[in-house]
Amino acid sequence: MSRVLLINGSPHKNGCTARALTEMIRVFEKEGIETELLHIGAMDIRGCIGCGTCETNGRCVFDKDPVNETALKFEEADGLVIGSPVYYGSPNGTLLSFLDRLFYSTSFSKQMKVGASVVSCRRGGNTASFDVLNKYFTISGMPLASGNYWNQVHGFTAADVEKDLEGLETMRNLARCMAFMIRAFADAKEKYGLPEFETDLFTSFPDGK
Repeated sequence: MSRVLLINGSPHKNGCTARALTEMIRVFEKEGIETELLHIGAMDIRGCIGCGTCETNGRCVFDKDPVNETALKFEEADGLVIGSPVYYGSPNGTLLSFLDRLFYSTSFSKQMKVGASVVSCRRGGNTASFDVLNKYFTISGMPLASGNYWNQVHGFTAADVEKDLEGLETMRNLARCMAFMIRAFADAKEKYGLPEFETDLFTSFPDGK
């Protein structure tokens, strides 16, 4: 069975972001896709310090938060959904620290795992936050799932989001598209294999020229 891992980066377990992700989970279940929702937004998670230990250990050097545990779930998943509220036109800082370490410390191939980001806001800053989250996928060979509009819901509370009928519709369409992509990629992988990735070149200009 295909699996999707969903990460709630909001400090509010049952807030606006959670409501959006719950709408997606309902569709995934109807599509026969197994889901797991992780709530990390209220945790004490430090940022990456660029120590490079993960390059030899295969895991982040900081082991007192859920980054390394989540990495194992991420490796087994066929898709990843990241949800965040908007803080000053950007995703929650705790979530960004988590994602920096999760993506940087994991050496397994993320190629063709399907990614989707979801943002919630009261009024503005949604598309800027959406753009920040999508970059984690596009630098990792992960195709982006999309629905029929920006992947966002509006409201100050979860009750407000219930009134954002278009936003909830967008979440359902996003989940359906993501489920389709996961199945299509699985079929293509079995028939054709994964695309070849070249990884030998690294531009850094260390000689200063």
